Amino acid sequence: MRYLLLFLLSFFSWSITAQISDFNHIDFTKADNVVALNEGKDLDNLALLTFKLTNKLSTDVEKFRAIYTWVSRNIRGDSYQHNLVSRKRDKFKNNSLGYIKWNNEFKKIAFKKLLNHKKTMCTGYAYLIKEMCYMANIDCQIIDGYARSFKTNVEALESYNHSWNAVKLNNKWYLCDATWSSGYMINSSLFVKDYNDGYFLTDPVLFAKNHYPMQKKWFLNDSLKESKFIPEPIVYGETFKHKVIPISPERLNTIISKNQEVYFKFKSLDTISNKDISLIQVVGNVHRSFKIYDLKNKNGLISFRHRFKRRGLYDVHLKIKNDIVVSYSFEINKP
Repeated sequence: MRYLLLFLLSFFSWSITAQISDFNHIDFTKADNVVALNEGKDLDNLALLTFKLTNKLSTDVEKFRAIYTWVSRNIRGDSYQHNLVSRKRDKFKNNSLGYIKWNNEFKKIAFKKLLNHKKTMCTGYAYLIKEMCYMANIDCQIIDGYARSFKTNVEALESYNHSWNAVKLNNKWYLCDATWSSGYMINSSLFVKDYNDGYFLTDPVLFAKNHYPMQKKWFLNDSLKESKFIPEPIVYGETFKHKVIPISPERLNTIISKNQEVYFKFKSLDTISNKDISLIQVVGNVHRSFKIYDLKNKNGLISFRHRFKRRGLYDVHLKIKNDIVVSYSFEINKP
């Protein structure tokens, strides 16, 4: 399980349209087949690779799909670079100019490793996609900002630590993150390839769960631009796979009285059956189910209720099918 800590902005807009749905009329089979035919290709001639990926595709979104998916499936995350940059961020925490100077020198080494060994970290993924889009005549930008994880930017935005892309298709901007599509790290040392399509042309509200751009215009949502984030429930890569947007409870940590009713609510951009929804607590390797009631599921808006009858601290997880998608923490006190 890869942990990607999200935040929910305090104002939630219901004008949600999953951006990928703008292209429901497009069949990506041809683009995905082109990616498969070019699996494992080297980066020594980037222009030729871009041509092979895009020249037989008729629309920009198909071309971008081929570029994005190839990068996500063929570039590996580099734990050494990730850990090195993390240590340098800590070292230069109070010296931003010193960090910028070091980072500018390190980028030369990082990009050389990317081209020679197809290993990189977030900036490398974003850089490669931008360069290939340029060669395909597609407008694409690198977006720098804050990613929230179980280790960084948990309670506040302390330091920017991530990069992703915005791409312009049919005169509209879209968001994506090839780094997190490509796979995940185990204990910050082992990269596991595991393509996650949930970060491709993601709905801006869902994307904002763990991406906070330095320039707020790249939220691509007017309501989000005006909002401040608060520590919110934890989400995971599976959250994006199932396209789940948590709504209530709003905060990661909630203090309530014993027997007080808790209202759970979330939005799903995919179809979810009632039998696939559960609320659990994990104790060791055992999943203990909580009783839920008043379950409602209408037009993708799902809600239910639960009462905690005993005092104590609880880590509670929303589960869709076999995947934990949202986690909460509750402190239950006397009435």
